[in-house]
Amino acid sequence: MVHNIDTAAASPSFKLSSVGAPSPLRSPLSRRDSRDMASSHRQSFSERGIPNSPRQRNPSLSQQAIQDLINNPPVGRKDDAIPKFAGRDWRSITLQEILVPDEVRFVEVDSTIEAATKSGSPNVILIRESPSTRQAIGQFDYDDLNAYLLLVTGLAHPQDSDFDQVDKIVSRARTNQPVELGHVKDLLGRKESPAFCDASATLARAVEIFGGGCHRIIVRAPGSEDVVGILSQLRLVRFLWENRASFQPVEQLHNRSLKELELGSHSVISINGDRPLKDALLLMHSEGITSLPVLDNHKNVIGNISHVDVKLLTNTSALPLLDSSCIHFINVILSERGMNEGQDSYPVFYVNPTSTLAHTIAKLVATRSHRMWIVDAPSPASSIPPSPHLGPSATAPPPVLSQLSATTAGPPYTPAQPNVSVSATSLPGASLGGHLNGVVSLTDLLNLFARMSGLSPLDPDETRRRRRRSSSHSSMQASVDSFRSSADISRTGSQRR
Repeated sequence: MVHNIDTAAASPSFKLSSVGAPSPLRSPLSRRDSRDMASSHRQSFSERGIPNSPRQRNPSLSQQAIQDLINNPPVGRKDDAIPKFAGRDWRSITLQEILVPDEVRFVEVDSTIEAATKSGSPNVILIRESPSTRQAIGQFDYDDLNAYLLLVTGLAHPQDSDFDQVDKIVSRARTNQPVELGHVKDLLGRKESPAFCDASATLARAVEIFGGGCHRIIVRAPGSEDVVGILSQLRLVRFLWENRASFQPVEQLHNRSLKELELGSHSVISINGDRPLKDALLLMHSEGITSLPVLDNHKNVIGNISHVDVKLLTNTSALPLLDSSCIHFINVILSERGMNEGQDSYPVFYVNPTSTLAHTIAKLVATRSHRMWIVDAPSPASSIPPSPHLGPSATAPPPVLSQLSATTAGPPYTPAQPNVSVSATSLPGASLGGHLNGVVSLTDLLNLFARMSGLSPLDPDETRRRRRRSSSHSSMQASVDSFRSSADISRTGSQRR
């Protein structure tokens, strides 16, 4: 059963996914160019003018080419496979054989939020006491960045905390003063504790942990608490995919369909595209999920909002977007990708029940996603509303942080014109989606691999329920209670992350 939720507030989260980054499973490449690009000045709209609506741009690909790309996503090349793993039992490969230690990112506990958000784009930043140690005492990720955004904009309020301390932190943030991680890390809530493994542990152990619903493993040196690497679900799935020819037991599953394998869940939390973006952010925060399908009025998937997208909201000039529609924010996301990558971007975050496992994994790896929405055939064309006209629309007063200097810390951001109304059919590829049927996640895939290999992963549904309970009782609950009471939530199961 698909749950479309009309909501009234929501939150993002900090999981850094780097589109276009080199495969982290291979030897690390020089990041000098990427650092130079990240530090270079990007013109604002006021400097370069507002770009045309995606409706008015000539797409880089024809409609048929787009559909072909969606139906047949890129697959790993033969030279992506690492020769040393050929013929080996993947279950016996150790974590240290596939890690890239240089990718571990640390900040000190007295570092500021600004320093953490500008230190690069890893999946997670580890917090340590001093530069002389590699022992992690905490972590900062997109979940925390989302919670921090909700806190300083007044969309959520910590409970059971020192109110004077909270007021001081919010006041500093609203007056553009630095806020240290150590002062806020215990206020933001921790929805999921990472697993810890020695570098000598095998991939079998990692698959078993991930198949139970854990999303991240912090890898330590044997017999030590020093961190030598971080392994994510996506990293492991990518490794198994790129080396699939070497791992016959896994590859044998690839030609079977999702329906045949009984993969995925029909219980999905979604949001209507006309709802304000802040609804989507609070919904993700309160439900402990990391992305939402955005639907039209006929339950067709027209886009996707992920907690990673909160990085587009860290500049003060972007905060009015919180009151814009989810559809408008998708337009901003696509425009940002188009300007960064030099081509139009199209949402491809969905598969069909008859899609093969190989097709699904290829899409997850190609898009660096944690889940794919399962869709049926689109609703009849008559259900798609006519193309809108772009014209002025009422804009709610910006949140309190909009009073801050435009130099507020955060990654480079390309703001969108706040007084332009955009609807689903004005988005590139919007009509290519289908009727939302369910969701399949990396957890589902790794749980399947674990069970097919004779392992005994924990029940991922219980992990999800525990995560939701943690979200429900987190320190950011006051606004969430009000949010839930105003939401039309009917649920028969839990969202698969």
